[in-house]
Amino acid sequence: MANPTLNRGVENLPYFVPQHNVSPGTPFPTNTKPVPTLFTPLTIRGKTLRNRIIVAPMCQYSTAASGKDIGALTDYHIATLGHYALKGAALVFVEASGVQANGRISPNCPGLWSDAQIPGLKRVSDFIKSQGAQSGIQLAHAGLKASTAAPWLSSSKAVGSKISTRAHADVGGWPTNVVGPMGGEEWTWDGKSSTDELGGFNAPRALSEPEIGELVADWASAAKRAVEAGIDVIEIHAAHGYLVHQFLSPVTNQRTDKYGGSFENRIRLLVEILQAVRKVIPDTTPLYLRVSSTEWLENTDVGKRFGTWDVESTIKLAKLLPALGVDLLDVSSGGNHPKQQINPFDTKDYQVRIAARIRAELQKTGEKLLIGAVGLITEAEQARDILENGGIKKQAEIQKEAQAAVQMTDGEGPMADVILVARQFMREPEWVLKVAWNLGLDVAWPSQFLRVRFPKL
Repeated sequence: MANPTLNRGVENLPYFVPQHNVSPGTPFPTNTKPVPTLFTPLTIRGKTLRNRIIVAPMCQYSTAASGKDIGALTDYHIATLGHYALKGAALVFVEASGVQANGRISPNCPGLWSDAQIPGLKRVSDFIKSQGAQSGIQLAHAGLKASTAAPWLSSSKAVGSKISTRAHADVGGWPTNVVGPMGGEEWTWDGKSSTDELGGFNAPRALSEPEIGELVADWASAAKRAVEAGIDVIEIHAAHGYLVHQFLSPVTNQRTDKYGGSFENRIRLLVEILQAVRKVIPDTTPLYLRVSSTEWLENTDVGKRFGTWDVESTIKLAKLLPALGVDLLDVSSGGNHPKQQINPFDTKDYQVRIAARIRAELQKTGEKLLIGAVGLITEAEQARDILENGGIKKQAEIQKEAQAAVQMTDGEGPMADVILVARQFMREPEWVLKVAWNLGLDVAWPSQFLRVRFPKL
């Protein structure tokens, strides 16, 4: 019989961490009422999420900009990402990580273009997994938005409180090696020339077809490194105006070769990346894809002139994803053009409604693709209702804006299969535990925090 006073440690770590008796964030069988879908497990390719709450990737601008540790995760990332895992999140994503050195958003963003970056990622992944969560990484290339400064530097009085500030070579930037589908001064992200003091982005050069081939190979190499580091889930970043999104959109992609023009040509880069990544990662590794489901440009002059990437485009893409080995579509929006016409802070459910529409369209034709909802999810009831049968219609206290979502989905089925939450975790790392308590659900807490858990229900 095991000694009941033995404080067991997690195996295969170079330091001691107590093994929780019950994984934090999982309901106890003693709950007297049905467990919401939000807190039921979900198995994807043999890996099981302990609940349906995922920590979305969040840029932190906190890695070295030069030297032997360039782009490598540090103990800062254990302190932040590890805390979310400790407090019950099912899957914790490492922020957008460049598959090439010039694919970082800023000089201080992480990357995975070198084997030297594997140990730092492994250390973070190991701790996340020691707390019963899964570890994930978002592989990315910033394209036109690369080589910019951390946002708190851009907002300082010293630079005039701009939205973005160029990062020049003296701070580790690469202003002459910013790339995109198109090239030249007219293709800076904000439309201002690289010599305009009011501008915040660098002029790109257009990627050649051989360079695109190298980029696809580098995406696959980064995925292999992630697996070597012990990462459980890989997400491809094709949203928010970064490189893959720039190729998807007819606004930013006006190429005349096989990577531009038609829908099939504009998605070609993404398809090649997905195929290359799926080929080199284990069958047991889930593959997610984040997209901007709409650019919010339909009613703008630029959108009317060139066309735009919209919800219909996303639905068309989504139907192709299962055959490419994608398991979950992470539905976000915007970020590809400064003229977008949406203020997400005024519309709490703006992306959840789109996720619900995409999910409903997929179900009509029988495609098996999980849907993730993200964007301003902050409240317990809101999070619960997104995943429940009948959607948010079954709750009498729902907000007026969410009632519009009911009309869009006709209240049929859940609006999504998982939720991804970002900023709320920065405000409240214990958000999973708080949501459970607010829903009247008794869930496991970390062993070290039992004496401060919320009162029993």
